[in-house]
Amino acid sequence: MKIKPLSDHVLIQPIKEETKTQSGILLPETIEKEKPEQGKIVAAGPGAKDENGNVVPLNVKEGDVVLFTKYGPNEIKINGKEFLIAREEDILATIENETEQPQQTN
Repeated sequence: MKIKPLSDHVLIQPIKEETKTQSGILLPETIEKEKPEQGKIVAAGPGAKDENGNVVPLNVKEGDVVLFTKYGPNEIKINGKEFLIAREEDILATIENETEQPQQTN
């Protein structure tokens, strides 16, 4: 099954947080029951229309890792996997890997 979000909606695959910190501390089980607040965009709509009927493209794209509001997205299941559908306005930021940034040379 292929999902194509409409308007300014995005389909997000939630990223579950680690239950163990980098220093080896195990986190309590209750942390797993919290809703995720970050995920990877697996599909995105074309964008919302402005008052003139022109499509305004999204600021995010497939493959972006994003932070979003905890209770904004709707939970859905597709082929037994959990996904979230959110509006672009529910996305707070993108997460970029610093190691992928180009180095400045002097």
